Amino acid sequence: MTTRTMEILVGVFVALGLGALFVLAMKVSNLGDFGGLGGSDGYHVQARFENIGGLKVKAPVTVSGVRVGRVTDIRYDSREFNAVVTMTIAPEYNAFPIDTSASIYTAGLLGEQYIALEPGAEEDVLKDGDVIEHTQSALVLENIIGQFLVNMTSKE
Repeated sequence: MTTRTMEILVGVFVALGLGALFVLAMKVSNLGDFGGLGGSDGYHVQARFENIGGLKVKAPVTVSGVRVGRVTDIRYDSREFNAVVTMTIAPEYNAFPIDTSASIYTAGLLGEQYIALEPGAEEDVLKDGDVIEHTQSALVLENIIGQFLVNMTSKE
């Protein structure tokens, strides 16, 4: 009887461990936000970037560290030779000025990239389909290291 109880406890412990790993995987991959923006809620705005680094669809869009939306589409514009990122902003955040700027930053140890919005000072607000004009592309670590090495060798 004690052997059977021990087997059941070990089975429950293993099941809880697997469940915890599943939840962790969902959080890290941004798939765990089932109740968040699904793509149709809210309004859509676009921004153009020269380099998006490792930005992916479903990446968070934040303002002052608060998540206000998600990246819903990334495509390449072959006319202007840049990336066009479409973001869905939650409907309760509908008062961003039209001179809002968008920057791509890296968060955490895993290097997840996200878009940070900086509200401007204009009175007119962004509406569905508007384009954010002021953008700052992602900083690519390899480019920074390459520039540093070039500068170091040119000084010698």
